[in-house]
Amino acid sequence: MGESKASTLLLIIVFILDVIAFGLAVAAEQRRSTAKVVPDPNSEYTYCVYDSDIATGYGVGAFLFLFVSQALIMGATRCLCCGRSLRPGGSRASAIVLFIATWLTFIIAEACFVGGAARNAYHTKYRGFYQVTNLSCETLRKGVFAAGASFTVFTLILSELYYVSFARSKEGGWTPYGRESAIGMSSFP
Repeated sequence: MGESKASTLLLIIVFILDVIAFGLAVAAEQRRSTAKVVPDPNSEYTYCVYDSDIATGYGVGAFLFLFVSQALIMGATRCLCCGRSLRPGGSRASAIVLFIATWLTFIIAEACFVGGAARNAYHTKYRGFYQVTNLSCETLRKGVFAAGASFTVFTLILSELYYVSFARSKEGGWTPYGRESAIGMSSFP
């Protein structure tokens, strides 16, 4: 009974961390840096002025919360490769497929957060004469943090399904004499 409570507690903690990461990613998307071209009053140049850089912090926060969430799931399952072997069957096959899918969506989400935060923090130093009408003030493309938020939701769903499949594959089957459900590699007497 204690283990089911711990697994429920883990699922709740992972859910909360992923929801926080999602919220930070949405906030980062809404607060991306914007820029405008401003003439310099003391010279004949124009330059780029950027507004608040808060989206970078939100993106880094989303990265960290999603990372901690993934670390908790992988620590609890021992990253699928360490510990006792899983019982053969549908739950084990599901756990393996969901493990791969979870890592894929996690890596994509984290790449969106890191790339978005780095690009949002980058401010061009480009200057031009007053006659230059197409001065480029580079900013983060719209949708990078939103993509990270959507992949955070996918990671949330897949990681929780992975953990449940892993737990189902671990429990249940009775093996005689406490042996694992693997083929023994020792010689017979």
